Formats: sequence, C-alpha cells, structure tokens
Amino acid sequence: MNEVANPPSEARWFAVHVLSGQETNVKRHMMSRIKTEELGEVVQEVIIPTERISEIKRGKKVETERKLYPGYIFVKMELYDAEKKLHEVPWYFVKETPGVLGFADGDRPTPMKPDEVEGMLSQIREKEEKITPKIIFAVGDRVKVGDGPFQSQEGVVEEVDTERGRVRVAVSIFGRSTPVELEYWQVERN
Repeated sequence: MNEVANPPSEARWFAVHVLSGQETNVKRHMMSRIKTEELGEVVQEVIIPTERISEIKRGKKVETERKLYPGYIFVKMELYDAEKKLHEVPWYFVKETPGVLGFADGDRPTPMKPDEVEGMLSQIREKEEKITPKIIFAVGDRVKVGDGPFQSQEGVVEEVDTERGRVRVAVSIFGRSTPVELEYWQVERN
C-alpha cells in the first residue's frame, strides 16, 4: 500500500497575532508544548524579533530589549501539505495556545513571502549585532553628560554619528567651549 495520507510539505513562516505584552509568555508556552507534544518536526521555530536599547537611568547605563513587532510572533511550521491542504495539528497548536489571538491574516493563513522573511531575519541579525540608543540626538540639542570625566557638564550637540552611536558635544571647560566625543548612552537630553 503506497498511499500517503498527508503528502510531505515544506515548513514556512507565519505571522501570529498575540496579546500585546504577552509575546514572551506565548513563545515560552509554545516551546514547552513543542517538546511535550513532540511537534518539533511540524513546528520548527518560534521567534520574537527584538533589538537591544541603551539609555541612561539614574545616571547609569541600562540595556533593555524592545520588540520590533509588538503583538506578533513568527512561527516556522508545516501548516499545509504539498496539495495545499491544512494540517490540523499545527493549526490547532497555534490557535489553542494561551495569549494567541489568531493568525495575522485570519483562519486560512498565508505563509510570509520569501522577501518578507529575509527582510525580517536580516533585520534581526542586524539588530543583534549592535545596541540602539533609545534617544536619537540632533545637532543643537542641549544635553547633560551623565558619565565619564565630564559628568554633570552641560553642552550642545555639534555633530551626530548615528552609525557609531556617538555625538560630539561642546562643553565649557575653564570658560572655553571644548568639543568632546561621547557615546549616546553617556549623555541625556536636558
């Protein structure tokens, strides 16, 4: 008997709409269920694209994570077979996870396009490599130095280097305006 009930399929990425602020809990719950229900072959990956943000709080540099797509997680899974028939197991797996509102495009979800997936994954890779400052500065902004030898000095932003995350600030030292190059996290707006 060579009959196959469900022809093999290819895993594709799907956007899943979740309760805002519950992305991490939904992912944790899904990962736990993938193990306990042995669904690793059908549900392959669950990701929450984030970026690291740095800011000054109470005079100290603090790093936090910010979600790139609040209210969404992305799941790579085999939702359809080769004949475009819906696999019920992964569909119910997603729909029955606490905190999930549904697939981003309804009950007959469409896989993300390859260019959308590549864009999302390259954005994740790019954001993993660098820490983004929470506040972006502009020339002419009045700032206060929060760290380093010029701590508590006030000055004016003369130049902004967004690629390197640095600013050149004119501070007054011994009555003279002196340019000082600092990292974003070392200064805060007045």
